[in-house]
Amino acid sequence: MSKSAASHLYRIWGQRPPFYILIPSLVAVIAMVLPLIYLALRAFQADPQELSQLVFRERNLELLFNTLKLTFGVLCLTTLMALPTAWLVTRTDIRFKKLITLLAVVPLAVPGYVMAYALLGLGGHYGIFAQLFDWQLPRVHGYTGAVLALGLYTFPYLFLNLRATLLGLDRSLEESAQALGYSQRQIFMKILLPHMAPALMAGWLVIGLYVMGDFGAVALMRFEAFSYAIFTQYSSAFDRIYAAWLSLMLLGLAGSFLLMESLLLKRKRLASVGSGIARPKAPAPLGWKAYPAWLYLILVFLSSIGLPVMILAYWLFLSPPDLSFFLEVPTTFLRSAAAALPASLLAAGFALPIAYLLVRYPSKISTLVERSTYIGYALPPLTLALAMVFFALNTAFFLYQTLALLIFTWTLATLALAMGPIRNSLMQTRANLEEASFSLGHGPVSTFFHVVFPRLRRGILASIVLVFLFCMKELPITFLLAPTGYTTLAVTVFNRTSEGLMAEAAPFAAAIVVFSSLSVGMVLNSEGKR
Repeated sequence: MSKSAASHLYRIWGQRPPFYILIPSLVAVIAMVLPLIYLALRAFQADPQELSQLVFRERNLELLFNTLKLTFGVLCLTTLMALPTAWLVTRTDIRFKKLITLLAVVPLAVPGYVMAYALLGLGGHYGIFAQLFDWQLPRVHGYTGAVLALGLYTFPYLFLNLRATLLGLDRSLEESAQALGYSQRQIFMKILLPHMAPALMAGWLVIGLYVMGDFGAVALMRFEAFSYAIFTQYSSAFDRIYAAWLSLMLLGLAGSFLLMESLLLKRKRLASVGSGIARPKAPAPLGWKAYPAWLYLILVFLSSIGLPVMILAYWLFLSPPDLSFFLEVPTTFLRSAAAALPASLLAAGFALPIAYLLVRYPSKISTLVERSTYIGYALPPLTLALAMVFFALNTAFFLYQTLALLIFTWTLATLALAMGPIRNSLMQTRANLEEASFSLGHGPVSTFFHVVFPRLRRGILASIVLVFLFCMKELPITFLLAPTGYTTLAVTVFNRTSEGLMAEAAPFAAAIVVFSSLSVGMVLNSEGKR
């Protein structure tokens, strides 16, 4: 929005945002900060001597090392999968690029705990190979199993970032370097890699935060990272003050990742300084290298898509559970949706005034309000859930073990996710349309519903869909906050897999994969049309 348009709006509405924009925004900020306050208060209930024992015990160092080792392993695996795949679809003449791109995004439909379910179903006495071929493979578990489960699920985040960067990069930079005698390796190291650094950092940050906060895959693989220890301490009621301190330590670790990413990219300037239009360049011919390239892609997609599909197909068709388990799926699905839908509507409802405040009333305060929405998304899910438990027990006991608390916590965790599409739609809506409405005698409310809202409908719908999909797959927050007996699809899969009931978990895992695949397909289809 231009400065003149902004100043005109200020003259009409005054220098301050209207109360119905400002109050919901401030409520969202308070809601974001409140859980952190209660978590800190709970942690500092320990006396000084106990505090020293809690913070400096040797086990914490072991958990820190395990968490960092897991994160580093997943980042390495995702980079090995995402970078070559993005390179092949953007820089070579490999065939079926749209299909490869689609297959590289589909693993997002297979959550980490479902991927862990598939890996666990391979080996052991009751594994698929033992049942079909009487060949007992070693069961994948521990560190290796956690890295594989999380890496196979999260590599699309990095692929999408790298693909977007490589498609948007001015190819004349590579042509100039090639004309100066640079080899392909030198071009990659000195030109492409620095320009891909922001995409790599963004993808690594999202994946790193997810891995540090993951609970399902880590717990199923029995790998002791911070998230698994937090859940064990809380659920077993061994020491909830210690669980609070573990949550603060995990929060500090996540914050260090955010700070590191900010510092590394602080002074990078990667935009082109020349004028003109970037010229398209013919993709590099693969020649005989197409065969190993396809072999690599087949291995990636068989691992990330074929493995869970094969395991689910086995348990559903070759060794199916009783019909009663299939009949439970619709009820469990509706139970999950009954909580996910109000959470998605509430998240979009909070995101709308915050986005309007940021775009139409830019200031340091509006920027601070917008940045605060990322607290819930950056917080490890178990840390956020534990903070909400302490909040309910100390201040709002009537919310403890209620569906309302679960819905509200999902809203806090996804508010940043809901902000993106609404903010982008609002930025594309010209302010002079509102000016024209005001000049015709319409008030702020009438202008919003007749002029602004119709142009935001697509963004609002996208926000609702994104949050709904997140909540339908979400496990850690649901596991801690769901009312007793209120089992969602995710919780059902986790409970039955952890008990070794692979066949009984299969219908619910398949429902998650099918629903998530349809949602991912809808998003990709809508992006393709735009």
